[in-house]
Amino acid sequence: MNAIFITGTAGSGKSLLTSRLLEWYRDKKSYPIALNLDPGAASLPYDAQVDVRDYIDIGTIMESYNLGPNGSLVMASDLIAGKLEEIQNEVDGLNPDYVIVDTPGQIELFAFRASGPYFVENLRADNKATIFAFDAMLVSSPTNFVAISLLASSVKLRLKVAQINVLTKRDLVVDRLKNIMDWASSHSKLEQALEEEKDVEYSLLSKDLARSMSKGGFAPGLIGVSSVTMDGMVNLEAGLARTLNLGEDG
Repeated sequence: MNAIFITGTAGSGKSLLTSRLLEWYRDKKSYPIALNLDPGAASLPYDAQVDVRDYIDIGTIMESYNLGPNGSLVMASDLIAGKLEEIQNEVDGLNPDYVIVDTPGQIELFAFRASGPYFVENLRADNKATIFAFDAMLVSSPTNFVAISLLASSVKLRLKVAQINVLTKRDLVVDRLKNIMDWASSHSKLEQALEEEKDVEYSLLSKDLARSMSKGGFAPGLIGVSSVTMDGMVNLEAGLARTLNLGEDG
């Protein structure tokens, strides 16, 4: 069994990408399942064969502990680790080729609390990979691109799993797509774009951060994908195959 964790900022298209990966692998005659780890999800664009909401109820937490929505989400995320064995048994009973794990919408609830890294480390699977979703609408300026790249690097450090960076919503930034992909593939082009930014202070800070990430081997590299047109899915599948088989970043 291969486990693929979908991470990224809120609204970056994680759940929709999960649904498209499920469709893609099914079309390839594999047997994938979806594992929803977002206890606060109101609705999902796919049928979750394994769902954390079957084990943790936000409404009950709010009522039992007199917490607001944010506090209950924090507590729910911490409780996920305690449900790992039950979730594992449910996954094992289905015996899938791939388990696509849709993580909570608020990335800090998964990657930056103890339960998320614990879950990633201890979920039993033959191979594991993480996808970080770069929201194309957020990274259309070079400074924002560096900021999200830094977040992606932080998630990789926290989860300690080979990571593939995916530019989601590529169909919405057709006019800026080449620039974004250039920034991801060429440090010199990214620096050139940063030099053209009007805010000199933040431009210099962004260049320093970009250089540090590049020297440390955290240069993002992107696979552009559209969950609407399915463009780029073949490249994403190839990147996942390489990462899962060899443990290398895509």
